[in-house]
Amino acid sequence: MADEFYFDTSIWLDFHEKRGRNGELALRLIIKIIEDDFKIDYSDLNVKEFKNLGYTNDNINSILSIAKPKNIKHAHIYREQIEEARKLARQRNIPKKDALHAVLARDNNLQLIATDPHFEQLKDITTAKKPEDFI
Repeated sequence: MADEFYFDTSIWLDFHEKRGRNGELALRLIIKIIEDDFKIDYSDLNVKEFKNLGYTNDNINSILSIAKPKNIKHAHIYREQIEEARKLARQRNIPKKDALHAVLARDNNLQLIATDPHFEQLKDITTAKKPEDFI
């Protein structure tokens, strides 16, 4: 099993908003990661997506605080990654943010957790797994 995970923003939202079965699976995965003392990475892209949905900094901090401070880690985004994501998005007709999530996971050697079908078009960049693949 991987020991560092990167969640697509929808996974965080599934957990926080308790979105039915997806929310339950996200919660179970988060609990397993915490129990196994693994890490969850997040990026400024996750934060930006939360803010675009109307979440405040306090809301965002509350969402991310599910993990102990030693188990949550910030993955930095670099200009080259943004450029690569733009190209991938154009070439494959997928959202730039999904391409950037995939590039970030690859470059930081993180297991990407996502349920969005767009990630199928990025499996040469990184293989996205669903929460149920680890619980």
